Amino acid sequence: MEKGMDNGKDKEFKTLSKFVEVYCHAHHGTSGRELCGECSDLLIYGKQRLLSCPYDPKPKCKDCETHCYRPKYREKVKEIMKFSGMHFVKRGRIDWLIKYFTQ
Repeated sequence: MEKGMDNGKDKEFKTLSKFVEVYCHAHHGTSGRELCGECSDLLIYGKQRLLSCPYDPKPKCKDCETHCYRPKYREKVKEIMKFSGMHFVKRGRIDWLIKYFTQ
């Protein structure tokens, strides 16, 4: 578990991390756990937002009524989630998406 995160925030961060990783590999040519500077910055920003979430228990970001991401980051995360979600579907990893959307 990430330092300073409860179980809900940790799951949300792991999901964001995986989606950003898939996007970065496809769009920026990185590999393994490596991320480009832009994607790394986005992930750091996302972690900061998760750590400062005022809700307990924390809802999933997709279900939250409070938009804590700045518009620039919110649009980028939407783009990443859309691309990576389709990536999982095309590769038969629907189990990953079902797990994300149902838990």
